[in-house]
Formats: sequence, C-alpha cells, structure tokens
Amino acid sequence: MNITEKSDEEILALAHPMWLELVKNSNEGNYGEFVKNFSSSLMLAFNEVEAGRQFTTSELTRNLSEDFDCLGIIRRGEHVTVVYRQRSTKKPGEWMGRLVLGLEGDEARIFGATIF
Repeated sequence: MNITEKSDEEILALAHPMWLELVKNSNEGNYGEFVKNFSSSLMLAFNEVEAGRQFTTSELTRNLSEDFDCLGIIRRGEHVTVVYRQRSTKKPGEWMGRLVLGLEGDEARIFGATIF
C-alpha cells in the first residue's frame, strides 16, 4: 500500500507522534534521536554539521512549543506532506512546519522536515 492511500486519520496517527518527537529532540539538541525516523535517502542528504549548528545557535529550533496545529495534508506521488502551524516558547508568532512521510519497506519514515 502507498502511504497516499491511507486516510487522513491514519496519516495523522503516524505524523503527530513523529512531529512531537522532532520537536522534543530539537529542543533538547539530541541529534541521534532527532534523526531516528529519517528515511535512508534523507539520512544521506542530511548535513550533520548544519544540523548541529542549528541545534546550538537557533533560538527557534531549541524552543519549539508542543502546541501545534495541523493545517492539512497534501498527497503527491509516493509521499504525503503534513503541514503544521508551529509555535515557539520564546519567540512570538507562528511558523509553518512541513513533515514529509513515505514508506520505506512497510515502515513509515520521514523523507523531509522543515520549519520556516
């Protein structure tokens, strides 16, 4: 089954816990746990040095709130993108979070994740 064939509820049941783990591990600067659900292709493309710099210098990535809202799901090809409204515990305002999920074998994995 392609992940795009799953219902919104099934996708969100996968996405929300993964997003929450990303938020928690970003706040803690825990790189090893942050990448544990990444797909093998994302791991190959992920720049550990840049991630480390962001973990140590970005006020936003170290102070993400667990208060987020799902704005929608986009299905394209073999992936789904879940769009979040993300808040910070230190900075006023809202950011957009993007979580791209797909299947690697039979397991849901993260193929992309950003905050902007």
